[in-house]
Amino acid sequence: MLDVAGIALNDEERERLCDPLVGGVILFARNFTSGEALIELTAEIHALRDPPLIIAVDHEGGRVQRFRRDGFTHLPAMRTLGQLWDDDHVAALDAARSVGLVLAAELLAHGVDLSFTPVLDLDYGGSRVIGDRALHRDPLVVAKLAGALAAGMAAAGMGCVGKHFPGHGHVEADSHLEIPVDTRDFDAIWAQDIAPYRHRLGRQLAGVMPAHVIYQQIDPLPAGFSPFWLQDVLRGRVGFQGVVFSDDLTMEGASVAGDILARARAAHAAGCDMVLVCNRPELAVDLLDRWAPVVTPEAAARIAALRPVPQCRDPYALALHPAYLQALGVVTGLIPAA
Repeated sequence: MLDVAGIALNDEERERLCDPLVGGVILFARNFTSGEALIELTAEIHALRDPPLIIAVDHEGGRVQRFRRDGFTHLPAMRTLGQLWDDDHVAALDAARSVGLVLAAELLAHGVDLSFTPVLDLDYGGSRVIGDRALHRDPLVVAKLAGALAAGMAAAGMGCVGKHFPGHGHVEADSHLEIPVDTRDFDAIWAQDIAPYRHRLGRQLAGVMPAHVIYQQIDPLPAGFSPFWLQDVLRGRVGFQGVVFSDDLTMEGASVAGDILARARAAHAAGCDMVLVCNRPELAVDLLDRWAPVVTPEAAARIAALRPVPQCRDPYALALHPAYLQALGVVTGLIPAA
């Protein structure tokens, strides 16, 4: 899964995205100037291939929301749902489902197929990169709220991707800039951080993204490069059957694996179905030139299953959709007036 530079494709990007190794595109805020321009960009990307490439985005709410106007609702940080849970469980579950429906419906209406959400990391209070992106400290509450969010996304026609397995919330360091190390033992991580994945939520997730975190008592490799974490624990003990995405292989937390080819090989060998290479087009070109992985039929089927079934395929239909409008009323009530 690669990125693109702007609001329209250039010739080099079209050629790159037609490479048979490319299975998807991830968009960023730089790819958005208006809802109409986003629809044109996603249509151009989809038209390149048959079946079309998967178009994804990090669109969680709060500070991680790539599109923020012109057809997109301001979504609350996920901690808002956890705080609501502490006051009113029923209202929090309704709000989480409404956020999921609005989030997914608006993306799908603009041609975006998948959001890398929900964050399932626990809110231990010390992580610089997670912070208010986490739903709650209690893993059962995280599982219930994320399950409601996933149900709302499913009602709109979109799958969801839980992150960052087995858990990024306990380490302070930001894996974009450093190589975080978690010193806890396996039993502590299994009982706390992995608990949401072991909940029925695990069967709702279309995908999982592992953390670029080293759990030093368990494996010297970051989770995204670790067969133990991805095959023994996630696939084996947890029983997860969906797509495993690497986190961005250009992040500092991935640097322990070597150059971009070594990183992709290590992530794929560990059990990732799809690897992300973002914001470094020269590394994407290098990887496509040198990498020749064997894509199994099972992995290809898992990726194909990510394709959405949108309930509303354009913003005009969305504006007339009763379930969306009802959810929108709930979501707008979660954001304090400016």
